[in-house]
Amino acid sequence: MGAGSVGCYLGGLAAAAGHVVHLVGRPRVLDAIDERGLLITDCDGRKTQIAPERLELHETLPHGIAADITLLSVKSGATAEAAQILQNSLLPGSLVLSMQNGVGNAERAQTAAPALDVRAGMVPFNIAELAPGHYHRGTGGQLMVQAGTGNAVSELAQSFARQGIQLQQHADLRAVQWGKLLLNLNNPVNALSGRPLRAQLLERGYRRCLAALQAEALELMHAAGVQAAQLTPLPPKRLVQLLRSPTPLFRLLASRMLRIDEKARSSMADDLQLGRATEIDALCGEVVRLAHRQGRQAPLNARMLTLIQAWPHAPEPYGPRELEEALGIA
Repeated sequence: MGAGSVGCYLGGLAAAAGHVVHLVGRPRVLDAIDERGLLITDCDGRKTQIAPERLELHETLPHGIAADITLLSVKSGATAEAAQILQNSLLPGSLVLSMQNGVGNAERAQTAAPALDVRAGMVPFNIAELAPGHYHRGTGGQLMVQAGTGNAVSELAQSFARQGIQLQQHADLRAVQWGKLLLNLNNPVNALSGRPLRAQLLERGYRRCLAALQAEALELMHAAGVQAAQLTPLPPKRLVQLLRSPTPLFRLLASRMLRIDEKARSSMADDLQLGRATEIDALCGEVVRLAHRQGRQAPLNARMLTLIQAWPHAPEPYGPRELEEALGIA
């Protein structure tokens, strides 16, 4: 549900494993798949072509689908509406995995669709749409979902494992989601840079911007007692220090972090390029709301929120120094 970059990639993995897959998405995406099929590739060299007749394509979700699992991958702002559509179409008690950015989408979906079984999930890797119908994973990592009853998730995990992707179940995903949010604060930096992820991370000015956004978020999280899981070889606070280091030292110490192919870019970069709404409110906006709940401010994340929202009026990439100045950290 929400067959964009993440939805098409995960749906492609499931189809390649032999499952019947329904993709619900925009005409632009579905028309390309209907014409060319679905091609999924990755940074490990895998390449899988799925013929269009092996997929069920829908612009709107048909009623009465008896789905074993629904992967919810719409943008955060569309969560409640999509969940209501799912509740009207799926059988009561149907399992829905929220494979979305942010920290509250599963709860919002469950509130909007109380008859369904909604669980949180986390997608660690970057997916880019390289061409119509072609979705490419440019980084690594393990999928994570909230554990629950039933065998459906375990069976899906086995299917994904056969395609080279691991899926783990965890009792509580909240710390994982906050840890992913910290990493996702690079999405707006990457989008405004106009550069592929690896090239952007090799520019110290852009890294300083990311480090400043993360440091502000970490301070607020610590004050609120919010934990963040370690999703990189370094704990979040040490990662901030590494990001601020000179580029030669960063290259040396962050070799695993830089295992990104040259095609990878953030989904927010795609959104800006295509004139679509972004998920900035689920990222920097979440940090701003955390600050407000404490009677405080998050000026850096608030400025980044403003820069992304202003993009349609001034669609020019920022150089490293320009972005530092725009955030006020120069």
